[in-house]
Amino acid sequence: MALIKSISGIRGTIGGSTGDNLTPLDIVKFSAAYGTWLLQAGAGKTVVIGRDGRISGSMVQELVVNTLLGLGIDVIDAGLSTTPTVEMAVIWEKAAGGIIITASHNPKEWNALKLLNSKGEFINAEIGKQILDLAAAEAFSFQTVDKLGTYTKKDGYLQQHIDAVLNYPLVDVEIIRKKGLKVVVDVINSTGAIYVPPLLKALGVEDVVVLNADVTGKFSHNPEPLPENLTELSAAVRNHKAHLGIAVDPDVDRLCFVCEDGSMFGEEYTLVAVADYVLSKRPGNTVSNMSSTKALKEVTLKYGGTYSPSAVGEVNVVNRMKELNAVIGGEGNGGIIVPDLHYGRDALIGIGLFLSALSYHKNGIKSFRAKYPDYFISKNKIELEKGFDLPSIFEKIKVKYKNQPINTEDGLKIEFDTDWVHLRSSNTEPIIRIYAESSFETTANNIALRLMQDIREFM
Repeated sequence: MALIKSISGIRGTIGGSTGDNLTPLDIVKFSAAYGTWLLQAGAGKTVVIGRDGRISGSMVQELVVNTLLGLGIDVIDAGLSTTPTVEMAVIWEKAAGGIIITASHNPKEWNALKLLNSKGEFINAEIGKQILDLAAAEAFSFQTVDKLGTYTKKDGYLQQHIDAVLNYPLVDVEIIRKKGLKVVVDVINSTGAIYVPPLLKALGVEDVVVLNADVTGKFSHNPEPLPENLTELSAAVRNHKAHLGIAVDPDVDRLCFVCEDGSMFGEEYTLVAVADYVLSKRPGNTVSNMSSTKALKEVTLKYGGTYSPSAVGEVNVVNRMKELNAVIGGEGNGGIIVPDLHYGRDALIGIGLFLSALSYHKNGIKSFRAKYPDYFISKNKIELEKGFDLPSIFEKIKVKYKNQPINTEDGLKIEFDTDWVHLRSSNTEPIIRIYAESSFETTANNIALRLMQDIREFM
């Protein structure tokens, strides 16, 4: 069905023909290319590997591990883990890099190799191109039997990650405990089931109801934590009379919340609320990608900081955060990046900070959400056929809207007074994403529909 090579990793559907899907041959080829790049870079020869709970995870992991061993690379296997945990484990182990085997929010037929550098951060576009070139040339040299890499299975990263959250200065365990929260969490049949409930218990949340707790990879619903996929969680929050609901994606780097009445807190406002709390304690600058709500900019300005948008993609957000020396950042899809913990989206630290902020609030999560503006983002997509010429379409749209402010750093972002629309090809799926924001839902939807009509017309 699809094989996508981007700053978000090597991602594709399992099965099918080589080169068009994520087949065993593709997995070996790209693992070998990554390992060869690591050895050429001279950063060391230890790699940390972890995976989410996908059906194909074990198969993909064994192919990756044995390919790296064949190159003479030593592998530390974190087993069932989360993306942020593996990112941190690379730092803890002083490893040369890491691979997380996960397709994040994609459905069960997808999997991916997320590639990390020695800082536990996603590799940038330049390094990604080097790896793709190595893969295309199949420029690999495998070791003789006496020089094969070593394999180590290591436990304990779960507790290390939880301890890192508990010890973070702005996570207030005592006030969370005093709040006496009852929480329902949807862990979508993946590794959130292993990580989130123990974290909540450690934070002082004694009453935890877990939905979809079996780590089977047979996702009980579409795993992207969007409102239309969280109806079970909303109903459970109401039925259990819980204070809130929490949803994570399969690799636990995205996070969203449900209010006590079953309504959505809004994934865009996960970062806004956490940033508001962090900035109230530690004023500074912020970054989010340009598909995220303008509410973060408003919160940042309130505390005298500077806000800067980045292109979509975690590595782009991280690079801009470093340039701006931001104290908090992330993406409007519920991705929280806390730089003095590590430069990666992390739902676990996000939970710790959000619950701290909520626990300082006198009333419930619904009134907590009311502190922030009620902007609406209309999120849409158009599927792309193979060979589609997207740049030519964007050029025609630029001409049509030449009198409006246009940003071309990442696709096209067009401003209409206080509203905006962002068009871009996805890093993770063969689609065009069309996001529009306005103070009014109807206006946001109309802007998005207008641009979608333009795209189809210019096709």
